Amino acid sequence: MKYTLLPHTDIKVSKICLGTMTWGQQNTEAEGHAQMDYAFDQGVNFFDTAELYPVPAKAETQGETERVIGTWFKKNGNREQVVLASKIAGPAAFTQHIRTGGFKKEEIEDAIHKSLKRLQTDYIDLYQLHWPERNTNYFGSRGYIHDEQEQWEDNFRTVLESLEDFVKQGKIRQVGLSNENPFGVMRYLEEHRNHDLPRMITIQNPYNLLNRLFEGGNAEVSMREGVGLLAYSPLGFGTLSGKYLGGKMPEGSRIKLFPNYNRYIKPQGVKATEKYAALAEANGLSLTHMALAFVNAQPFVTSNIIGATRLDQLKENISSIDVELSQEVLDAINEIHNEIPNPAP
Repeated sequence: MKYTLLPHTDIKVSKICLGTMTWGQQNTEAEGHAQMDYAFDQGVNFFDTAELYPVPAKAETQGETERVIGTWFKKNGNREQVVLASKIAGPAAFTQHIRTGGFKKEEIEDAIHKSLKRLQTDYIDLYQLHWPERNTNYFGSRGYIHDEQEQWEDNFRTVLESLEDFVKQGKIRQVGLSNENPFGVMRYLEEHRNHDLPRMITIQNPYNLLNRLFEGGNAEVSMREGVGLLAYSPLGFGTLSGKYLGGKMPEGSRIKLFPNYNRYIKPQGVKATEKYAALAEANGLSLTHMALAFVNAQPFVTSNIIGATRLDQLKENISSIDVELSQEVLDAINEIHNEIPNPAP
């Protein structure tokens, strides 16, 4: 395994982060434990979860993923050896069963205390805002459309002040963002500098061969300000494993189970995936390894969040850490990207 530091800290994390959002829905507790056992044995010391998980979000399963992690910690007694990240859900139609108040202090307190109880721990190493409160583009939106009727008011400072309180209490160590854009990142950094408030040290956004929109503005912020990307969906919901090519729809796959998660298998995405698959084959690589190694190689990536429903998938994903792409392959990837840029926002 390879390791790096969470930006602006001495917290060492594996370059591969274990994603967990299938546990409690697509995966049982026993399967989640088996995945954590294997990943931990391979040197993965960084786990990412959220109060929302598993997905799709449902009242009857909400929080199950954190509970699975908590029972694993209790069984193994190794909480101190894992860097644990979780998230508070933002306001949305699909989170009304969790809470409705956004990032007010009492809502953050409620979220943290419930997560700590489910996780069977006294602290969370990295606590993230799962998506912005304000109207902006994320979750598959390619561009921003301003809403003149929006009720949101700038509250970046008050959110950081609330988070600071829980840092001082020792319930969270560091804070980060998710599904955020340069405007939000820079406003949080501005408030951090002007009022000596906690610094947002990471941003968890989608990044893969079919969606490189992070490079459009966030990458510069990441490099200049030291806000590390925790890349999620590095295989585009499994699309970049090649398992959907040729019109295949494997039983038990995410898109088979949840057809609304189809943005990576639309015509342009399929066309690009076919080209990437051919490139991988011509260079003796699996498409999975090439796709993950591409993400691992980016200078703004702090950790690559991989997820799997089966152990054989997990093994292949983790082993991508040992794959280094030649400059010729990287150049060929960019040629395909220039031909079919970001087909799946």
